[in-house]
Amino acid sequence: MLGMLRDLVQHKAWASAAMLNAIRSSDSAANDEVLRSLLHHIILANRFWLFSCLDRPFAVADESRVPGSLEAVADLFRATHAIEAEWMSRAGESELARRLEGPLIPGGGCSIAHAYVQVCMHSQGHRSQCATRLRSLGGQPPVTDFIVWLQDRPVAQWTARA
Repeated sequence: MLGMLRDLVQHKAWASAAMLNAIRSSDSAANDEVLRSLLHHIILANRFWLFSCLDRPFAVADESRVPGSLEAVADLFRATHAIEAEWMSRAGESELARRLEGPLIPGGGCSIAHAYVQVCMHSQGHRSQCATRLRSLGGQPPVTDFIVWLQDRPVAQWTARA
């Protein structure tokens, strides 16, 4: 399970960076409030689950504010994925089995493994919404399929322009 979860998290970082770079390449998309809000929703959820797994405080009111620019949202992705990659590099199977509990967790609790499958699936679903929106604004969404990523396992390119 740990190997697959690490793959999914690395793919999520690569796919998120690719989507951000594709959005940057379109002026209308880069300035679109709908896309910025959707991207923020993705990283907000990611940060909630990551901070829960790390036993870090999560300031819901502060974290819920949508940044005023795409670059500010991109900075959140970059920083979050750096923390996540470091944590995943040292996490073990026992860490994945640990139970998270709290009032913001549906059902009151779940394992870290289940939480991270949720993070990856949630991100993937909303990235597809971003791709649809990007296309409607005249942009070209990147191919971000997991199976495509597996061929060469590229790393996330956070600052590259598409």
